[in-house]
Amino acid sequence: MLKWLISVVIMFLALSGTTYFIYSSTNNSLSNVVTINSFNTGKNEIDNTQIKTIANGLDTPWDLVFLPNNEILFTERQGNIKLLDKSGNVSLITNIAGAKESGEGGLLGITLHPEFKNYLYLYFTAGNKNQIVSYKFQNNILTQDRVIIDNIPGKLFHNGGRIKFGPDGKLYATTGDAQVENLSQDPSSLAGKILRLNDDGSIPEDNPISGSPVYSYGHRNPQGLAFDQDARLWATEHGSSAYDEVNRILPGKNYGWPDYKGDEAEEGFETPFVHSGRNTWAPSGAAIFENSLYFTGLRGTAVYKLSLDSTTQTFANSERKVEEYLKNEFGRLRNISLGPDGYFYILTNNKDGRGKPVEEDDRLIRIAPDLLK
Repeated sequence: MLKWLISVVIMFLALSGTTYFIYSSTNNSLSNVVTINSFNTGKNEIDNTQIKTIANGLDTPWDLVFLPNNEILFTERQGNIKLLDKSGNVSLITNIAGAKESGEGGLLGITLHPEFKNYLYLYFTAGNKNQIVSYKFQNNILTQDRVIIDNIPGKLFHNGGRIKFGPDGKLYATTGDAQVENLSQDPSSLAGKILRLNDDGSIPEDNPISGSPVYSYGHRNPQGLAFDQDARLWATEHGSSAYDEVNRILPGKNYGWPDYKGDEAEEGFETPFVHSGRNTWAPSGAAIFENSLYFTGLRGTAVYKLSLDSTTQTFANSERKVEEYLKNEFGRLRNISLGPDGYFYILTNNKDGRGKPVEEDDRLIRIAPDLLK
């Protein structure tokens, strides 16, 4: 009788557009409550003035940046750097010869120098390692400048790959555990970390571990970075078969992997700001808009929104609300960026070997922010 009643309640909530996931990460009992509000436009109801595919036929695009002239540079995992110009044409700038696509590895993150000066940075897999390299980009020609950091452990899976300059002018990078879980807890290893570097690859004097690029550790496979209006750093992270995380990143802190997941923790370890419980987001790129964190889901096939306002900060993990948009509309979503025009730009990843690509895939999609509120 109880199981029947629960089924009826779940069906009612699903029809109302809101799904409640109830879980406890410590003992798998039904205790803590996480709410996900789902907002689907429906494929036949999409307004083309609010959602528009601006580039298609791409091959597993991973990250993008907006140039000062508002043209877009983006990476494809097989090693391509491509340009979307103001006329809407996509052209190949170059193929990064050292980037090797294998599993989840390949050409991943891209970011511009905060003062630009025609310099950009790439994160890519080269054999059994990952590295960050700076380049000069001028007259649509890319020329290698210097290796910023090398020998980040790499493997078929769990390569991290997101890079971003912070408001402090430092370069931040996410690295995965390279399928060797214990490396995340080893402060001397670059695997399973968030790194912080000067723009030339030297180590900032105020890093939490003297002489080390390690900013935080105990990570499994973080793939999203975003700084909010108060300069706080947020990261999205892939959990193990669920228990995906959003973390507020603090210097020198240990985020628990592989010893803890979800709400599990003890003194000396950080618990996630919010996590997915028994569900899977497979979160990747992240962006801040109007004091909310937006992030994409690969397996979750959605855009997620998490309020970061002062009220939310006081809530317990289990009371923080994650809103879900565009569920199943475009398949696997790799990255979300906020453009200089105030629109969101989303990259699909249906050609990554785990999706179900349609004729247009992969795509770069421009979305009005009103659809994600």
